[in-house]
Amino acid sequence: MTKRAPARRQAALVYNPIKVDERRLRATVRELSAEAGWEHPAFYKTTVDDAGQGATAEAIARGVDVVLVAGGDGTVRAVAEAMANTGVPLAILPSGTGNLLARNLGLTLGDPAEMVRAALGDFRHAIDLGWAHLTRADGSQSEHAFVVLAGIGLDADMIANTRPDLKKSVGWIAYVDGAARSLATAKPFRSVFQIDDGRLHTTKVQSILFANCGTLPAGISLIPDASIADGMLDVAVIQPSGAFGWLGVWRKIWWDNSVLRRFRAGRRVLQRRGKDASVHYFRGLVAEAAAAAPIPVELDGDEFGEAVRMTCRVDPGALLLALPAGHPVHSI
Repeated sequence: MTKRAPARRQAALVYNPIKVDERRLRATVRELSAEAGWEHPAFYKTTVDDAGQGATAEAIARGVDVVLVAGGDGTVRAVAEAMANTGVPLAILPSGTGNLLARNLGLTLGDPAEMVRAALGDFRHAIDLGWAHLTRADGSQSEHAFVVLAGIGLDADMIANTRPDLKKSVGWIAYVDGAARSLATAKPFRSVFQIDDGRLHTTKVQSILFANCGTLPAGISLIPDASIADGMLDVAVIQPSGAFGWLGVWRKIWWDNSVLRRFRAGRRVLQRRGKDASVHYFRGLVAEAAAAAPIPVELDGDEFGEAVRMTCRVDPGALLLALPAGHPVHSI
């Protein structure tokens, strides 16, 4: 009696052809899959009409053992949305401008082969996913996933004002230009927000950020205590008062969070100084913000139009990641 050979595993690559070297990346995935004894991989391109959700759903329906994603933050977000709670591992091949999730995970940005090998390996770790429920001015509603952060207010306006040509040529530094354009006309808006079943806050703000993890490009720590695997949502309320208030925001996010907190002496300085009125932090499972007029919103660095209400929730352990063997997960 002939013994049947065991079925070989298969990987799928979902990629944005504009953001990657398509020929080289496909060749790398093919070669390493063969080297590991896996089947010929399946390839799916994103399109203008499908940011990645549809392609990923096809890959999962095919029964692949792991999905690799290569593209910008928007592509990673779309693929993660389709993979939530499926139990299929996701491997991130850093590409594009921000690589926000890859940075928060501490992944190597310049070596896609390392992450392809991780996808074909056995080291897996679950992380949280965020969900943003948006209510538009006309009453229509939609829900979308985010892996890093969602925002309503100035941060979304900044992204909308970032020039695509500049972003393509200089990368994430282009957001500085977008920030300068937005700050020139920035006006606070009155918002009502609530964390879990806590009290309602009514105040004027420039921006409210709902974070699954808290590190931005250049090592800037927006929310230093945020963790992508703690089952909690972190919220930052940005409410500077005048020009000096913006200096306070910059000092808090860049100097305090990103520099002083790294050293024992710096942490002592922060303890003595006390809280900064320009930035307030909250934590919870669900957070909601509403405004009387439509306000710009963004998810993982992509503009998502305007909304009058934004409700964000955390989905603990919803995304299973494929990581390099021995990757330090305690710090994420």
